[in-house]
Amino acid sequence: MKLQKLTGAWIPVVSIIFGLLAGAIIMLLFGYNPLAGYIALWNGAFETPYFTGETIRLITPYILSGLAVAFAFRTGLLNIGVEGQVLVGWLASVWVGTEFSLPMAIHLPLAVIVAILAGGIWGFIPGYLKAKYQVHEVIITIMMNYIALYSVNAIIRNVLTDRDDRTENVAETASLKVSWLSDLMPNSNVHAGIILALVAALFYWYFIEKTKYGFELKAVGYNPHASQYAGMSVKRNIMLSMAISGGFAGLAGAMEGIGNFGYMTLNNGFTNIGFDGIAIALLGGNTAVGVVLAAGLFGVLKNGALNMPLSAGVPHELVDIITALIIFFVAASYMIILLRHKLIKLYTDFKNKSKKGGANK
Repeated sequence: MKLQKLTGAWIPVVSIIFGLLAGAIIMLLFGYNPLAGYIALWNGAFETPYFTGETIRLITPYILSGLAVAFAFRTGLLNIGVEGQVLVGWLASVWVGTEFSLPMAIHLPLAVIVAILAGGIWGFIPGYLKAKYQVHEVIITIMMNYIALYSVNAIIRNVLTDRDDRTENVAETASLKVSWLSDLMPNSNVHAGIILALVAALFYWYFIEKTKYGFELKAVGYNPHASQYAGMSVKRNIMLSMAISGGFAGLAGAMEGIGNFGYMTLNNGFTNIGFDGIAIALLGGNTAVGVVLAAGLFGVLKNGALNMPLSAGVPHELVDIITALIIFFVAASYMIILLRHKLIKLYTDFKNKSKKGGANK
């Protein structure tokens, strides 16, 4: 058990190190200074209060999309539809924020709750089809991403607004923007959603690790046949898992709708928040703490990359290569485990030879 925990903890760390080293080599090959590039990356994420605020703003939906993917993973399901669930949650939060006039104590929680419910319903649909008709969740969630994208565009254009490109701004009573954060990090789009994201991570940990429902979900994911034999409802748990996963994704959409932007535009393509959540969950080992840390890394890389061309002349696309390499090393974790075992064996052999040499003398 200890060896498994140690391996699980070391793989992401080693993968990040390998990814950064590979990125440095690529920079050298193309004539860039890797030290200057990484310093520019760090400064772009944290050099000023504005950059720090923008980094936190970017991390916020990443935590939630990572939790959405991780929750499904922990229960044996692959939710590729987080992107669509984000869009549905975004639309739902903006709808409540623009169409209702209520006190903040009611308006803001209502916008958040409706976004969670919208994402949860969108996640429940593939869960129901999986449980009832054995439709593979990967296929149906991928298709529902496109249904969400074009349905949301149609609703924005024909229902929510007379504008051609975006909705109205949400009311201040439904906004996550708070003055004390704006004062700490002026001019940035940082908002109180980061608190909700961290609370969601705590809920994820408690639900999965400390409740009987979380135990049932994990058991069904590990072995549905044994769980069914033990009296657990496999179909119910599949639907519940996808609904909760979709709820996390819907909340991620609300972070954009009533937090970052305060409105919703027509989308020509996906936001990639949901797709990045897959990589974040993988890097974070599907644990609450791991997802928060992985989301932090992604936020730093994405936001800091914008400063690399300006300060070091390094193209920001290089960060995408580094991110891809990190995920590659995580996915190829067996190579890291094999390398670790070989290093341990070499160290053990060297130690034994040293002892034998000392004994012979």
